[in-house]
Amino acid sequence: MLALYLQIFFTILIVVDPIGIVPMFISTTSHMQKSERLAAMRKAILVSSIVLSVFILGGRFILGFFGISPGAFYIAGGVMFFLIAIDMLFGQPKRAKTSSDESEEDSSSVAVFPLAIPMIAGPGTVTTIMLYATGQYSYLEITGLLFAAIAPVLAIMFLAMRSSGLILKVLGKTGVSVVERMMGLILSGLSIQFVYDGLEKLGLIPGL
Repeated sequence: MLALYLQIFFTILIVVDPIGIVPMFISTTSHMQKSERLAAMRKAILVSSIVLSVFILGGRFILGFFGISPGAFYIAGGVMFFLIAIDMLFGQPKRAKTSSDESEEDSSSVAVFPLAIPMIAGPGTVTTIMLYATGQYSYLEITGLLFAAIAPVLAIMFLAMRSSGLILKVLGKTGVSVVERMMGLILSGLSIQFVYDGLEKLGLIPGL
């Protein structure tokens, strides 16, 4: 149980990438006063927690409604993770969080977009939750583990945003880049494992 919890926690943490998000957060909120920035951070965490809770509670039923097997979603999730890992390793803007059309900032709703969605509760984070929610675990067990993993990740994200100026000052852009590439390397390995597990669930390869 502890091993599964740690796997879920670190996978979500790597995908959310609190350190790598610091430069983007600073540029997005540079026009705000300190009080406005704090209010935006709180609202972003609240909105993202609501969005992620919906997928934690209903992810299994959503896939069932559309007739998507867990094996197929494991493969799709693994492919998405691999693309995120490639972006992290090569220092590219994450396609799982933003697109060229989404880079435009609306100051009136910056807490919701782009802070909550897609910077925190983006497709990568949602995919991670759906992967575990549709696994072979009991509904109550995996729901509890996901909530227990999401809570500290959101707390870390809040602290990273709150301390963004200090983090960037201490690590510098080079330090942030190094941390992000290390996390991308780990995520690339996880992505291949998810694809393997998906093929196994579909019966296309024998289990170990």
